Amino acid sequence: MASKLSGFTRRDFLRAGPAVLTLLVTPLGRAAAPTLIGVRVWPAPDYTRVTIEHDQPIEFRQMLLKDPERLVLDLEGVEFNSVLASLPGKILDEDPQIKLIRAGRFKPGVVRIVIELKGEVKPQLFALKPIGSYGHRLVIDLYPAVPPDPLLALLEKRAQDDPFALADPAADRKPRAEEPDITRLITVVIDPGHGGEDPGAIGAGGSREKDVTLAIARRLKAKIDATPNMRALLTRDGDYFIPLQQRVAKARRVKADLFVSVHADAFMKPTARGSSVFVLSENGASSSAARWLADRENAADLIGGVNLGNKDPHLARTLLDLSQTATINDSLKLGRAVLNEIGGINDLHKGHVEQAGFAVLKAPDIPSILVETAFISNPEEEKRLTDEAYQNQMAEALLSGMKRYFAQNPPAAKSKLARLY
Repeated sequence: MASKLSGFTRRDFLRAGPAVLTLLVTPLGRAAAPTLIGVRVWPAPDYTRVTIEHDQPIEFRQMLLKDPERLVLDLEGVEFNSVLASLPGKILDEDPQIKLIRAGRFKPGVVRIVIELKGEVKPQLFALKPIGSYGHRLVIDLYPAVPPDPLLALLEKRAQDDPFALADPAADRKPRAEEPDITRLITVVIDPGHGGEDPGAIGAGGSREKDVTLAIARRLKAKIDATPNMRALLTRDGDYFIPLQQRVAKARRVKADLFVSVHADAFMKPTARGSSVFVLSENGASSSAARWLADRENAADLIGGVNLGNKDPHLARTLLDLSQTATINDSLKLGRAVLNEIGGINDLHKGHVEQAGFAVLKAPDIPSILVETAFISNPEEEKRLTDEAYQNQMAEALLSGMKRYFAQNPPAAKSKLARLY
């Protein structure tokens, strides 16, 4: 008698073999459905970003609805899972754009996400290919219909600090054109490198460049704001991503006198150490290391995520303007003054200011420097970068360098509007 095998005789099993094998093999031959592996929300004053990370490309549809304002997003070919279930809890009460998010299974193979908004927005949705530690990403950027004005923010800040700063006691007695001149304020835009989706370099101890740069930048801003006739503006004051061109554009909108981008260097070898200062180069990098670093920093937009199909052609022309020799010369003067001060608190990686094609330094009319405060990839320097005392020393050195620069290069006169802030 033939032996039994799972309810079949061996002869039955062999006869049914092709059909059984078909049932087993067919599902394996089909492409697996995309799996959602992460969701992140990055609220910022300028916009709120929602990032959905997945292991394969996905198709999506969007609808912007009114009364009430909401964005509806359908993800095709995916199933609702614990990742999306966590999304509502990621919305903060103080998020400037999002009131709440709902997500659920709309129909078989389709997940619907409904984003209830606090006001009218201009959404931008785009997909990013895998890069670094990230898989595929769907990015949802929610920009307010009326974008915030950084110059107005500075004016409001000054009014809070000194309610009488903008008052003209004689305004009711003479034409506005005859108002007395207003004290010239020096405006410094401080750019904490990386942020949000882009952590920057990560040290062996787990320290993230984006956190270190923001900590130092905040300390520097406080010191500048406490200095007579100086004010500072941060390109970001939280953990969110700002594209490189927008960082430059912010500085130009407030007619900044200086632009200082703060970073924490990394290199392939953990023995690399010391602080550095870089300025823009029109004629190639001053060293292979400077070129490597510029390429790495310029890749921030790819990592942080930029909608490459939505470039501002006017801004692009501005940033490609190469008639900025005078500005580069001023940048070199600023860089030397800052490097001299930094050398008093840390070793210098190079004893001179280096040059390379950093995209974030391409404002044609603002002296701009990029400061690598130390190597976060060096375990010893990583500890210093996360030490509050060192962060404070670095901020003090940066301010001293700026003062040294202005002592030898007084700021030129500005328009009335520029002098107001």
